[in-house]
Amino acid sequence: MTIFVYYLTNGQFLSLKPRKAFMNCIIIDDDPMSRKVLEDLINRTDFLTLTNSYSNAIEAMNAFQGENEINLIFLDVEMPEMSGLDFLKTLENPPQIIIVSGEEKYALEAFEYEVVDYLLKPVTITRFYKSVNKAYKRYTEKNQIEEVNNEIFIKKKNATLVRLSYDDILWVEALENYVIVSSFDDKYTIHFTMKAITQKLPQKRFKRVHRSYIVNISKISVIEDNSVVIKTKTGSKIIPIGKSYKERLMEDLNLMSK
Repeated sequence: MTIFVYYLTNGQFLSLKPRKAFMNCIIIDDDPMSRKVLEDLINRTDFLTLTNSYSNAIEAMNAFQGENEINLIFLDVEMPEMSGLDFLKTLENPPQIIIVSGEEKYALEAFEYEVVDYLLKPVTITRFYKSVNKAYKRYTEKNQIEEVNNEIFIKKKNATLVRLSYDDILWVEALENYVIVSSFDDKYTIHFTMKAITQKLPQKRFKRVHRSYIVNISKISVIEDNSVVIKTKTGSKIIPIGKSYKERLMEDLNLMSK
């Protein structure tokens, strides 16, 4: 049975309140002068927080293992070892991207990655603010949708809508071109990819712990070695933790040790 998920809103976004939300951003550019210009512009923009500036994409990968969530990347294309576009290919769920390049020829390929904008060097202050304001608008709208929408409606073939709050969801499991959403009382098969549903669910509540599993972190009862345990109506579910996901999961948990 195929089930489709509809995210319902109240028909409009909440009014935006600039300067209340802050975006963590990084720069990845091998040109020192270009980095300096961007650093100066970012530091003059009060809704942007520069967490780091990198001269190559390899070093920048460490940013995604740190404590700060990255919301925006200013990314050069032509860099040694790994190009900016190759770097994008390594990101499973990338933040917003603004390409900053001295060449126009990469623009078409860059927009295939749904980048926010493509800035040509030398970057002018007018084009910079046009780009970051666009990114900021997307960021605040997304956050407001997550605040307003605390539930999903699952539509069955007979047009019946089933209400499912985020708190009802225990975990999501991949099944080829479908995912299975497991709640405390039922399971729902949805024609969605894992990447798509990861982008739909609130990232603060739901974490990918394995290439085949997303879990509601508030439902984790125990973490044992390389698995998490979630209590169910009939017992418990043991879900493996992928090696590449474990460090990020532990960082996101409110961890105390004795």
